[in-house]
Amino acid sequence: MERKVGIIGAGISGLLASKYSLSKGFTPVVFESRSTVGGVWTETLQITKLQTPKPLFQFSDFPWPSSVVDDFPAHSQVLDYIQSYARHFDLLRHIKFNSKVLSVAYDGPPEEKIQAWQLWGGAGEPFSPEGKWNLTVEDTHDNSTEVYQVDFLILCIGRFSDVPNIPEFPAGKGPETFNGEVIHAMEYAAMDFDRAAEFIKGKRTTVVGFQKHALDIAMECSTANGTERPCRVLYRTEHWNVPDYLPWGVPLAYLYLNRFAELLVHKPGEGFLLSLLATILSPLRWVFSKFVESHIKKKLSLEKFGMVPKHSFLNQINSCLVSTVPEEFYDRVEKGSIQLKKAPKFSFCKEGILVDGENTPLETDLVILATGYKGDEKLKNIFVSPTFRDSIVGSPTASLPLYRECIQPRIPQLAVIGFSESVSNLYTSEMRCRWVAELLDGTFKPPSIKEMEKDAERWDKYMKRYAGGNYYRRSCIAAIHIWYNDQLCKDMGWNPKRKKGFIAELFQPYGPLDYK
Repeated sequence: MERKVGIIGAGISGLLASKYSLSKGFTPVVFESRSTVGGVWTETLQITKLQTPKPLFQFSDFPWPSSVVDDFPAHSQVLDYIQSYARHFDLLRHIKFNSKVLSVAYDGPPEEKIQAWQLWGGAGEPFSPEGKWNLTVEDTHDNSTEVYQVDFLILCIGRFSDVPNIPEFPAGKGPETFNGEVIHAMEYAAMDFDRAAEFIKGKRTTVVGFQKHALDIAMECSTANGTERPCRVLYRTEHWNVPDYLPWGVPLAYLYLNRFAELLVHKPGEGFLLSLLATILSPLRWVFSKFVESHIKKKLSLEKFGMVPKHSFLNQINSCLVSTVPEEFYDRVEKGSIQLKKAPKFSFCKEGILVDGENTPLETDLVILATGYKGDEKLKNIFVSPTFRDSIVGSPTASLPLYRECIQPRIPQLAVIGFSESVSNLYTSEMRCRWVAELLDGTFKPPSIKEMEKDAERWDKYMKRYAGGNYYRRSCIAAIHIWYNDQLCKDMGWNPKRKKGFIAELFQPYGPLDYK
């Protein structure tokens, strides 16, 4: 009997979900709102490069071509690589392009019955003769709509697109009072390179934010306008953005991406001995963090620019906020074509921006808000059911309540791939897609709903313990990705230990090729 697996999104996660669904004999139907595959890599800035070292950002069964020699390939090379993967595994024929999913509705038992279930889906199975998902899909060419029905649904909609996070301002102090122009980084990235360059040329530009997108935009503005009209970067918090992945010549992977590094932190579901070991080794955890911080401070001269963060690098990596600083960024700060301005709070006025506590406005012509996206809102709003909307995002004071970061225990026949983050989202998405494929194939059954919810609570506790501020909402598994993969491997019946020998198992970094 043919079983259709609906997949929303043809970015990296959607392609992987399609490939591994096919490998188990299911029929994937992929809905992609754009006209091509690649997700966020289809709309980037001209200077954007891969943030993760290439060996960590690759498909386990499809290596990078030998023609790509840089460790951090350009955006065009990344997109080519992703599109080549889709062609190589003949995935394009399963994708409906220019098809925007407006909503998803579960057609099955009443919600009261679903909420009373003790097992996921009622029987702990991914498929049910009583339930289907109905997808309302809009053709973006002619705006016509059609309803598709699938047996299982995988949401690969991403969290860094479509729904921009726009800061809220008091009445009369928002963008409406400003005589200039205000856009979100999403709008800037959607422009072609020539149009973007022309758009910022000759304008006094202020970029709000201090993550990778903000730094890249600032670099492009600096290139366009130089010191004559310097680009101002307005930031709330300093971050440990890295100049490279070799602190004092030691690969960062040996400090954070091997089993030994994971012995230094408390992990969800660990036993007494591992907990005791993490407590005993905690000073070494502090040493590793200070070691990396000292390298970043020295190489980027952070003290000189007053940009030393108050939180630790450990907090940063556990928040999945580690990004590389563009080459020459701080050189341009020194020369004056980029100006850094701390502003925990600000508002708009007629002339530009007014930082709280200051009387003189920062005069500007253009403000670009590189303030991120509302990924949880995007995920929530795709559901028709208010109950499922509440269930999928959970409490605002907790991380997303997904078992194995993939399934919501109280939403049947559905998985989410690509929301929870790691050091390499491609690598993590591939492991999750393989796990979901084995789940669909009946290799294992999830535990009871209560047990799954308790497990999600343990992971939430871990994220709150090590992530800075309220960044636990990012559901980041960066510093314990091996421990996380171990759980997936055990579920699938795989040996979680992938290295040869005790020393290699303990100290060699783990990557995608270890799970071939």
